[in-house]
Amino acid sequence: MLTLFHAPQSRSSRILWLLEELGVDYDIRYVDIFRSLTGTGGRDPANLHPDGKVPALAHNDALVTESAAIALYLTDLFPQAGLGAPVGSSERAAYVTWLAWTAGEMEPAYWSRISGQTDGDPAARARYDAVIARLFSALERGPYLMGERFTAVDVMVGSAMAWGREYSPDSPLLDAYLARIMDRPANAMATARDGEPGGIVQAA
Repeated sequence: MLTLFHAPQSRSSRILWLLEELGVDYDIRYVDIFRSLTGTGGRDPANLHPDGKVPALAHNDALVTESAAIALYLTDLFPQAGLGAPVGSSERAAYVTWLAWTAGEMEPAYWSRISGQTDGDPAARARYDAVIARLFSALERGPYLMGERFTAVDVMVGSAMAWGREYSPDSPLLDAYLARIMDRPANAMATARDGEPGGIVQAA
């Protein structure tokens, strides 16, 4: 059994979306977290994540944390869904690279933009510009980040970029990409199950 430890409207929302894309059975354990942007919430003793964060995914006796690791774990566990790239396939190298890049480069670069660091730090600005260039280059080849097919990479990157759209340059190409992926039925289903921060939510 898969159980997602999830805080509404947080980074675990994209794992909720991925689970819906996979079309597998899972349970949601709604938990509280500390939200640094608002200073609200706190660590939830019901949350199995060792740092009190989300997402965390329990699968039988295994616990996986961190979004990129969970995405890789799930797409390897359910290869028939076609959202990853199996070991030995020609796309595997690009797939694992995108997942690691999302967590290691894209998210820190976007946070520096959101926090205003890019306004006064040339190194931060250069890192952000490199991220934008890489994303736009992939979308020009598109229609998805890995080419012709939608993958977990689009869930990871697209969800973050949709949330922080105002911190990206004006781009019809980006807007069309976000509209294309956010309009997927699985995303609508995940949104319906996401919940409100601080609210008491019962799993469906």
